[in-house]
Amino acid sequence: MNPEHPEAVRFVADVVRLADEASEDGLYCAEAVLSALARAQGIESELIPKVATAFCTGMAGTCGTCGALTGAIMGLGLSLGRNHERQPVLAAYAATQQLVRTFEKEFGARTCDQLLGFDIGTPAGRAAFEQRQLDDRCARYTLRAAAIAATLLVEGWEEGRQEASPDVPRHRTADRRAPP
Repeated sequence: MNPEHPEAVRFVADVVRLADEASEDGLYCAEAVLSALARAQGIESELIPKVATAFCTGMAGTCGTCGALTGAIMGLGLSLGRNHERQPVLAAYAATQQLVRTFEKEFGARTCDQLLGFDIGTPAGRAAFEQRQLDDRCARYTLRAAAIAATLLVEGWEEGRQEASPDVPRHRTADRRAPP
């Protein structure tokens, strides 16, 4: 589906709204993005935010990948991922690679410490985060990662890789080759 189609625009806007609401309700970056993408795809489970918790704050404050980005990757996996070994991985890999490229192009980095400019996993880093009031910056990463992932799902519909309607996207490709 064309990302400018009204249903596509609504889907992306819903994902962003849901991510914003989840953040406002106290979920952190990865939890909020994954929860938003799951809900927009009709998936409700108490496990959704739980599985994302340790990915928040740059993989639990270890200077890892930004939690908003990892939440978006997991959200893509809900639609593009596989549940047995005979299913292909290429679509999930391609969407994830595009997500990471787009995020890095917009923000200049993918790791929490590079995005924030310090190690949030240290007492000094946590103090700097509070002192600089960087919640707004992280909210921007969260909402943008959610929007990029939702747009990638919509683009998959147009390419014929989606079997279901935009309300509950499911992604499968006929290509069964092993990943490079």
